[in-house]
Amino acid sequence: MDTARRAKKILAILKKTYLDATCALHSKNPLELLVATVLAAQCTDERVNQVTPNLFRKYKTAADYARTDLKILEREIHSTGFYRQKARSIKGIGQALVENYGGRVPKNMEELVSLRGVGRKTANVVLGNCFGVPGIVVDTHVRRLAFRMGLTQATDPDKIEQDLMKLFQKSEWTKASHCITFHGRQICKAMKPTCGVCPIESLCPRAGLIWA
Repeated sequence: MDTARRAKKILAILKKTYLDATCALHSKNPLELLVATVLAAQCTDERVNQVTPNLFRKYKTAADYARTDLKILEREIHSTGFYRQKARSIKGIGQALVENYGGRVPKNMEELVSLRGVGRKTANVVLGNCFGVPGIVVDTHVRRLAFRMGLTQATDPDKIEQDLMKLFQKSEWTKASHCITFHGRQICKAMKPTCGVCPIESLCPRAGLIWA
C-alpha cells in the first residue's frame, strides 16, 4: 500500500476513534488562543489551561497586553516555563496588533508569523481553530507520530508540515492534526507506545518497536 492510501486509512480510523478531537487549549476568541498557544511552547496544555483563566480575566484586549509591565506578566505566567521569553513575545504581540492591525488578530499566515514569537505551528493553530483556514499543526505529537507511522522521514517541522499536506486533503488538515495529537497523548506515547491496543497497528510500519 502506498503512503498516500495508508495515510487516508489511518486518518479515517483516527477520526472514528477520536470523535471529540479538537484543540485542547481553552479560549473564547483568537487573541486568547494566540496567547495560549505561545504559552504552550515547551509546556503542557493542562498547565496552560490552569494559568489562562486569571490571565484572560485581566487582559481582554491586545492593548492590555501592550501596556502591561513585563515583570508582572512574567510572574503571572511563570509556571509555564521560559516565562521571560514568553512575556516579551506576548507583550510584543499586543503592541504589534495595536500598531498594525487595529488590535485584531490577523487572519493569514504571512501576517501572523510576522508577530514576535509566532511560528507556523502557532499560526496554524489560530487559523484552523478560529478562522476555518486549514493547516497542519506540527506539535511534538504530530512530529513524533508522523515519523513512526512512516508518513515522513523529515525531522524539521516545516518539512513535516509540507509532507503531511501532500498526504491529506486540505479540508482535513486541521482535523488530522487534532486526531494525531490525541492519538499521541493517549496511545502512541513518547517513551512507551501501547501498540497492542492501537487501532492503526496494522497500518504502522513501526508497530511493536520502542521509539524515543
